[in-house]
Amino acid sequence: MLKKKMQNRQKQMVSYLLCACLFVGAGIFYCAGLTEQKEVVLVEQEQDTSLEEQTAQIKETEKEILVHVCGAVKNPGVYKIKEGSRICDIIALAGGGTSDSAVDTLNLARVLKDEERIFVPTIQEAETIEVLEKKGSQKINLNTATKEQLMTLSGIGEAKAEDIIAYRAENGDFQTIEDIMKISGIKEAAFQKIKDKIMVKEE
Repeated sequence: MLKKKMQNRQKQMVSYLLCACLFVGAGIFYCAGLTEQKEVVLVEQEQDTSLEEQTAQIKETEKEILVHVCGAVKNPGVYKIKEGSRICDIIALAGGGTSDSAVDTLNLARVLKDEERIFVPTIQEAETIEVLEKKGSQKINLNTATKEQLMTLSGIGEAKAEDIIAYRAENGDFQTIEDIMKISGIKEAAFQKIKDKIMVKEE
């Protein structure tokens, strides 16, 4: 009788141990599953962050600027172009140089800036500018200078040079060098930069 009770008790203990092992095993398996899920979530979050960074970098790279190209090009005008582009790119965008353009006188490898103006001279204009530059300190006569000569002055582009010529056609000769400030867009600061390079009468 006692022997049977001992056997029954042993069987119960074995059953309890088996149940305990199954419970612990199930718990370990469940925890392992949660860990894998967390790792998957972390990997997905890292991938999402990486994609966002890549998208931001692409947008930054594709930023555009506005550049005005004029002179001896086939299609002068204001163009949108990718930031970091060079002068050769904007000239190509404007259809390339005309048959008489002197694009080689420009630094075609220079990086463009927003709101910049690129003037492409003709061969004749380039030769005139070169001659004037060689003369160095020779002053520009506001009453006789050509558009190309006026454009060699600091801050005087094609539009202002044409305004100077139009002014003297409508009002006669400039009487003093200070009269150049009557031209729209030429103020005191601009005058100070060129006053030593201009004249109204031959010296």
